Amino acid sequence: MSAPSHAPEATDPVASDPGASAPGRSDADNRSLRQIAWQRLRRDKVAMVSGVVVVLLILAAIFAPLLAKWFGHPPTQFNQDLIDPSRRVPYLDPENPELGVDRWGGISSEHLLGVEPTTGRDLFSRILYGAQISLLVAFLATLVCVALGTVLGIIAGYMGGWVDTLISRSMDIFLAFPLMLFAIALVGVIPEGVLGLTGNGLRIGVIVFIIGFFNWPYIARIVRGQTLALREREFVEAAKSLGASNRHILFKEILPNLITPIIVYSTLLIPTNILFEAALSFLGVGINPPTPSWGKMLSEAVPFYQTAPYFIIFPGLAIFITVLAFNLFGDGLRDAFDPRTSD
Repeated sequence: MSAPSHAPEATDPVASDPGASAPGRSDADNRSLRQIAWQRLRRDKVAMVSGVVVVLLILAAIFAPLLAKWFGHPPTQFNQDLIDPSRRVPYLDPENPELGVDRWGGISSEHLLGVEPTTGRDLFSRILYGAQISLLVAFLATLVCVALGTVLGIIAGYMGGWVDTLISRSMDIFLAFPLMLFAIALVGVIPEGVLGLTGNGLRIGVIVFIIGFFNWPYIARIVRGQTLALREREFVEAAKSLGASNRHILFKEILPNLITPIIVYSTLLIPTNILFEAALSFLGVGINPPTPSWGKMLSEAVPFYQTAPYFIIFPGLAIFITVLAFNLFGDGLRDAFDPRTSD
């Protein structure tokens, strides 16, 4: 008979050390979805640079009066002394008119992007103030669109039945609506003083309403599809078994799980709204002059594209850079939150 062994029993290092990771489990498995998405986004250099550009554009629009005071002139200030009255383009040297005109708009330390033909208004200041209009309309319209689309999409996906059918058919009708033609007609005929708004305040309100009210089906379809999947999940069934109301389930249980796709789609919707506002202003039914607008600046630049090409280049670049930055940043957010994206 052998003597009993007094050797110590083997212990599980994971069980003895609460801070240790389980075998075969990496630290990446312990990260939250938000942490994983942030790390993916940080690795996407294009998205990060685009995000920085977006932030700078927003800051430039907010501080446009201060930047115009430091680096430019008031956006409505005329400088006729800088313009050749016969050709309506800036002089090469205003103090020496005999030297002729400057095809590049008199770019100098006084006017960083030159001046407008005919009026001599500072182009840098007008582009800054134009950013205010474009971003304001885009953000407000996106807010209206997201609010309507989220509420109607989540109700359609959760309730189902005739409610889903009614909302889904409404989406089809709105998607088939000729939005641009309707916007041109409505902005041109709406009377002054509606809801106490006049002038550009009324124009901005009408454009925001048109874009937001008629574009909600795009985000509503995304929210509806996500809600159809979420309503079958265990946490929703648990809330139902505890007697939670439909309102509680919709806005306390399901809605928090929809924040990510809503944010991602919103960043992709903003540049579309910027282009829509620019198109309306280009066609003459957007913001009234002399308030600067990128689309209106492009429209005014068309007659001068040969004699003053800079006048069409700079507003066009402003629209191009803004739309591109938002699109690339939105694409980066979508890839970062996509569970199929590998680490």
